[in-house]
Amino acid sequence: MAKYRDAVCKLCRREGEKLFLKGERCLTAKCAFDRRGYAPGQHGKSSQFKRKRESDYNRQLRAKQKARRVYGILERQFRRYYEDALKRRGLTGFNLLQILETRLDNVIYRLGFAESRAHARLLVTHGHFTVNGRRVDIPSMNLSVGDTVAVREGSRDLTYFKDLPALAESRNAIPWLTRDIKTLSGSVTRLPERSEIDGNLQEQLIVEYYSR
Repeated sequence: MAKYRDAVCKLCRREGEKLFLKGERCLTAKCAFDRRGYAPGQHGKSSQFKRKRESDYNRQLRAKQKARRVYGILERQFRRYYEDALKRRGLTGFNLLQILETRLDNVIYRLGFAESRAHARLLVTHGHFTVNGRRVDIPSMNLSVGDTVAVREGSRDLTYFKDLPALAESRNAIPWLTRDIKTLSGSVTRLPERSEIDGNLQEQLIVEYYSR
C-alpha cells in the first residue's frame, strides 16, 4: 500500500498554513511551522519575499493538494473519490467533502478517539475498532448513516484506551455524530452539512482542477 513517508510538517509549510497533521503537537512550541513558516526546499526562505502572481491553475492545484493533505490521501485514491462524487446527485464539491468526512479514520478523529487522522489510521490498521460489532482494519472504509464505531473489547485494557475518556471529553462534540464516552463508541446520525466541514477547504477549485 502506498504511503507518504516524508516529514508531514513540510506539507503545512508548503501550503503556508497549519493543517494540524500532528494533533496537539501543532499547538505547542515544537511545531515546525511556527519555527520555519516558509516553504520547504533550497529556495523556500527567499521565495517568501518575492511577489508572485498566482495563476488560476496554481490556485486550483493548491486547493486540491491542501484537501488531500488534510485527510491524508494520495492522488490516485483522491481522484477516485472525485469520480464517485461526480456520479452522485447534487454539488460535486460538496459530495466530495462528505465522502472524505465519512471515512472511518476521519470519523474516529472527529469523535475524539485519536489525536490526528494519521493516529486514527494507525489505530484502525492495528484492529482496535469495530464497526457495527465487526472488527475492521481498513481506514478508508466509508460509513453510512446509522453505522456505529466502538473500541474493540479486547483493546480497552490498553493504557491508551484507559486514558481515552479524558482525551475525548476535551474535544468538542460534532453535530452529525453521537458519542458515548463511557462505552467508547459513537455513531453517524446524519451526513455532515457544509458549515460543519472545514471552511478553509475550497471544493469549487478542486472541481475546476479536475474539470480542466
